[in-house]
Amino acid sequence: MTESGDLQNSTAPADVVRRQYIASANRDLEALRATLAVDVEWTEMAGFPLAGTYRTPEGVTSAVMERLSEEWDDWTAHDDTYVVDGENVVVLARYTATNKATGKDLDVRVAHHFTVRGGRIVRFEQFVDTAKVREAMAE
Repeated sequence: MTESGDLQNSTAPADVVRRQYIASANRDLEALRATLAVDVEWTEMAGFPLAGTYRTPEGVTSAVMERLSEEWDDWTAHDDTYVVDGENVVVLARYTATNKATGKDLDVRVAHHFTVRGGRIVRFEQFVDTAKVREAMAE
């Protein structure tokens, strides 16, 4: 990744992905949408509460990020390891949050696969232990 001063203007795939994580952590949906291509395909894993593929920046933030905020306190994806191969960026991360309905905490490892073209995320795929997520949601 580039130096932090250049992060905002960089079109390098890892930098675009990093901006997405920063925007998400800051609950800045406008900045998050700015990292997504107009024809983005964002796939939440089968078995995850928000499973499905979402399109358009607005579709992604309304169907995923806004719903996570409604159902969880402090939902955060902590990105820690980046593996970059051209336009492909795989990020090993951790989700932490507290489910609003149950009060149970979530702390689970995840992997995210991003495809970045032209300085925007065009595809996202989530890999997560969905049983751990559902366990935190169970009464």
